[in-house]
Amino acid sequence: MALSRVSLQTFLTNARSALRSAIEHRSDVTLVIGNESADLDSFTSSVLYSYLRSAKPSPRAFSQIYVPLLNIREADIALRPEFLALLPHADLQSKDLITLSDLPEEANIRAKLSPEKTQWILVDHNSLQGPLGSIYKERIAGVIDHHEEEHMVPPDTGEEPRIIERAGSCTSLVTNYCRESWDSVTTNEAANFDAQIAKFALASILIDTTNLQSKGKVMPSDEEAVKALEMKIAVDAQSARSFDRTVFFDEISRAKSDIGSLKLQDILRKDYKEWVENGHRLGISSIVKPLSFLLQKAGEEITDTSPANCLLHATERFAQDRRLGLYAMMTTSSSTKGEFQRELMIKALTKDDAQTAREFANEASGNLGLEDWDTKEMDNTSENSIWTKVWWQRNIEHSRKRVAPLLREAMK
Repeated sequence: MALSRVSLQTFLTNARSALRSAIEHRSDVTLVIGNESADLDSFTSSVLYSYLRSAKPSPRAFSQIYVPLLNIREADIALRPEFLALLPHADLQSKDLITLSDLPEEANIRAKLSPEKTQWILVDHNSLQGPLGSIYKERIAGVIDHHEEEHMVPPDTGEEPRIIERAGSCTSLVTNYCRESWDSVTTNEAANFDAQIAKFALASILIDTTNLQSKGKVMPSDEEAVKALEMKIAVDAQSARSFDRTVFFDEISRAKSDIGSLKLQDILRKDYKEWVENGHRLGISSIVKPLSFLLQKAGEEITDTSPANCLLHATERFAQDRRLGLYAMMTTSSSTKGEFQRELMIKALTKDDAQTAREFANEASGNLGLEDWDTKEMDNTSENSIWTKVWWQRNIEHSRKRVAPLLREAMK
């Protein structure tokens, strides 16, 4: 039975019940999952798509309730302070979210959640990675994404969308795709629910586009989505009186940058993605603090050597624990003059991967605007040890969405 107009909390409760029923009774279930970094955009786009599609599913839908699945374990929600800041705005708590912890254990997931009884919709990525990808990749039934096309989703997705196009935020694309259907179920009685989900969705769009001020990221689709979502908020008088977009953006943005209480290893894995190319494994951490912050953090946690050595050892252990050949760490911050800036570190753990890293540096240097970092204390480019190099990335519009394909191309 389709869910009508309910709060986000009620919807998530019903979606969790649908997932449990599918596991216990082998019934059909549709899961909507973001990428493995489980950032704010993956979170809001999966919930928004699931909520709106469940409010008005197609008569031919695989299942009537779409289940938004956060691509992390429940314990890792605590590593995302921006989630914790956003949840109260939607009258939600961490325990309301559906995560990998709600799935059967990996050893028996295929038996308890058989592939043929599932359908998967990808948001904020277009290739299902990791253990889930190895089991369910043939069950991908739709996608909405703003990353580079990986040709892993069937050309014909039938009742579900196949949208892969440039945008500042995937949630913008979801908003625009679902808008007509959303409008058709909008009523005066549901105005507060509309305002709640609209504000929830706005969070990631504003963060990913710096409140629509990031010239290199903002697309017409983002502006269209923000306009539509703000209209939903305006219809509900109480929400309209209390909502200030800049204040809201500043609150979520501050929370996202508040990672000082996290351990260094948790910072490295907080916003992390992984790929396999040509038999070699690549991992990239995206971090909202500068390298100077990470050096200080490393020095505080390990005091028997220099901060640079501490950070080198920490990133080496992080990469080795994940059996990586190449590891990249991308940082973002503001300079003392308030200017946005990026840093990039590449670490290669084998001689073959070191050669790939050199080729990447030679080929991508101009594209990314790579310049040697302030000191060479982090660099180690000899052939007899783990290869490491740090740069300033002066071409700041290129995020992981661009750096990852460049590295993966070098690996082929």
